[in-house]
Amino acid sequence: MNAFIHKLKDRAPYLIVAFFFMLMVTIALWSRIVVVIKPGEAGVLYRMLSSGTVTDNIYAEGLHILMPLNSMAIYDTRVQLVLHDFDVLTSSGLPVKLKIAVRFQPIYELLGVLHQQVGRDYVNKIILPQIESVLRRNLGQRTPEDIYTNKDGVLSKIITLALEEVGRKYILVDEIIIRSVELPDSVSKSIESKVINQQQALAYKYKLEAEEYEAQRKVTEAGGIRDYQKIIASTMTDKTLQAQNIQATLELAKSANTKVVVLGSSKGGTPIIIGDK
Repeated sequence: MNAFIHKLKDRAPYLIVAFFFMLMVTIALWSRIVVVIKPGEAGVLYRMLSSGTVTDNIYAEGLHILMPLNSMAIYDTRVQLVLHDFDVLTSSGLPVKLKIAVRFQPIYELLGVLHQQVGRDYVNKIILPQIESVLRRNLGQRTPEDIYTNKDGVLSKIITLALEEVGRKYILVDEIIIRSVELPDSVSKSIESKVINQQQALAYKYKLEAEEYEAQRKVTEAGGIRDYQKIIASTMTDKTLQAQNIQATLELAKSANTKVVVLGSSKGGTPIIIGDK
């Protein structure tokens, strides 16, 4: 026992050096050994000495202990938003500046494949380049006016194509928003002037149609009145008029306020009752 203690004392300096060496190594490699995955994140493990990138197991939130030679790539799995601006040449060779916003998130189950095939910079390697490619290819066949006025929903259709293409690359793109479409000042003013003139022409056309309809209505109304007068004139004989006058006089005579009766002097004249009670 004494011999063992004696040997231990002799080796104590070496043991102390070894302990501090291991402590320093542990501190240096602590971030590789102990990995904390925060809420809304997921990890992809890389095994240096064996299988490489692990694609069939995604590491969830929490504390994970790794071998020092292995490493963990951490991805944000929440819905994210990126803003992007770029220029597109139209069919007439004029530039159009598009400002877009892309809302996306990586597909959780495919994070291992995404890390192996693309890497963490997938936004600049896949999402934005592919969206740009689709927009340039399709908007390049359109005129500035078509794009500026979104004629026939051209922008909506192209956005749908971009969503379909980007969605094939381990990523879920929820929405692509066109924030603004900017044309050279001279072109945009020309298009705005044309649109205003078209609206004014439509308003004038509507006014003409309304006036034409009103004129037709008056013609129809006048024809009805004319036909009515013809019918009345054909049925109004002298005897008919005299009978109506007599009936009106009898009704008037029944009034409690009547006092004076004036007889018509003309042939067939009708008596008129005047006066108060």
